[in-house]
Amino acid sequence: MTPDDLKSIQQNAEEHMKKAIDHLEVELVKIRAGKANPQMVDGITVDYYGSQMPLNQVSNVSVMDARTLSIQPWEKNMLQPIERAIIAANIGINPQNDGNIIRLFLPPLTEERRKELVKKCHAEGEHSRVAIRNIRRDAIEHIKKLQKNGLSEDVSKDAEDNVQNLTDKFISAVDKHLASKEKEIMSV
Repeated sequence: MTPDDLKSIQQNAEEHMKKAIDHLEVELVKIRAGKANPQMVDGITVDYYGSQMPLNQVSNVSVMDARTLSIQPWEKNMLQPIERAIIAANIGINPQNDGNIIRLFLPPLTEERRKELVKKCHAEGEHSRVAIRNIRRDAIEHIKKLQKNGLSEDVSKDAEDNVQNLTDKFISAVDKHLASKEKEIMSV
């Protein structure tokens, strides 16, 4: 049992907490705030000659204006499968197919819809907080095991404090992400 054991426990906890924040960022991007964003369609897969392909690998997704996304398939015969995939994804937007490109018009958000989106953001934030706390619990359990195997109480207490400080830092990062997303959603 060496100080390296403690360092690796703390580094492992920090890496996992960073992954929780990265996941939160990805999830928050998917929640639309009234502005068109190509990442809104990132999770959609299209049936491309029998295999499922991400939408952005069979077409060009771009922003036409603040409320419109355009999807230009690389092959014209992909218009119908792309349109079906968007409808099946249930992202709350009806695709408009003009025979060349598909347009997604984002409706303006009502006050009620904005509040629902904020709740959804807070739910994602809570998932991240829970994940971070679970990582903290696991790290502290590892430290306690090391203490049972002969690690001094002072050293283990310091290590636990370091893990707690990491946890506080990442929880406040979650709160900052949520605050900026909420501001983005609620601004008309």
